[in-house]
Amino acid sequence: MALLQIAEPGEAPAPHRHRLAVGIDLGKTNSLVATVRNSIPMVLPDEEGRPLLPSIVRYTGHGAQVGYGAQDALASDASNTIVSVKRLMGRGLADLADARRFPYRFIDAPGMVQIETRAGIKTPIEVSSEILKTLRIRAERSLGGELVGAVVTVPAYFDDAQRQATKDAARLAGLSVLRLLNEPTAAAIAYGLDNASEGIYAVYDLGGGTFDLSILKLSRGVFEVLATAGDTALGGDDFDHRIYCWLVETTGVAPVSTSDTRLLMMKAREAKENLTTHASAPILANLASGETIAATLTAETFTSITKTLVGKTLGPIRKALRDAGLTAADIDGVVMVGGATRM
Repeated sequence: MALLQIAEPGEAPAPHRHRLAVGIDLGKTNSLVATVRNSIPMVLPDEEGRPLLPSIVRYTGHGAQVGYGAQDALASDASNTIVSVKRLMGRGLADLADARRFPYRFIDAPGMVQIETRAGIKTPIEVSSEILKTLRIRAERSLGGELVGAVVTVPAYFDDAQRQATKDAARLAGLSVLRLLNEPTAAAIAYGLDNASEGIYAVYDLGGGTFDLSILKLSRGVFEVLATAGDTALGGDDFDHRIYCWLVETTGVAPVSTSDTRLLMMKAREAKENLTTHASAPILANLASGETIAATLTAETFTSITKTLVGKTLGPIRKALRDAGLTAADIDGVVMVGGATRM
């Protein structure tokens, strides 16, 4: 069964003329596409059964690689392998306080930053469209027909420029955006809050690149968004970078190349994820210079070096409570979503 059935006014939808629509989670780290079958939401996997699509695009001399194929070139072809593009949507170079952390050749163009690749100059909209196009093709192959449109999730704190950039990327990918849905609201529904007791809930959404705090009021199965605050430049990437800085300082390694920087960032992320289930995580990396980096990151050290990042989420929380005219005591429950909340 498709996510939506659409009929002309006054006409009943014909069973053999179902118009297909999907939901897309366009994430910083991973993306996915889903539909509804027999009243049950289901993620549509790729041909190898993998539900997630890494939000990575690599530009080669023969076009674009998306997902797992591009992921394999993160360190070896860093300047042409684009990750975290969600942070660049709707942003000029002056808006990127952390631009030097990206291993790309940025062009400060009017309106939105551009990236120079071997396939030419690309905008964040074009990069995102490659991810969306891959998901569209996956969905149409799985559902056996052309999509009429998609509901796409965005951070609640995305501004108008970022939302329009997302719509433009979808259109370039051959998708009609039926609606942009705020990620915290989507998460609340996914976690079944629409079936929960009536009350006021906070959704703490710390993803790979953005942070949102939304306060929702549930009454008779209907959500009312009371307030939203956040930081579109705070997420798991920043925690990875703190580990990277700690690693470089601890080991005393000389300034590293672009490819080695990307390699160490990947190792930092692996260590962070290992700390979810272990008290410590080993880090071992062989650099292009021939140097070998070996270190052990403990949960205690990780907490210490990232506590200021966690503290940065408190400002939006206070702002959202203030805007809603509430105090922490008024919140009946908290839903924590986003990969970074598993730390």
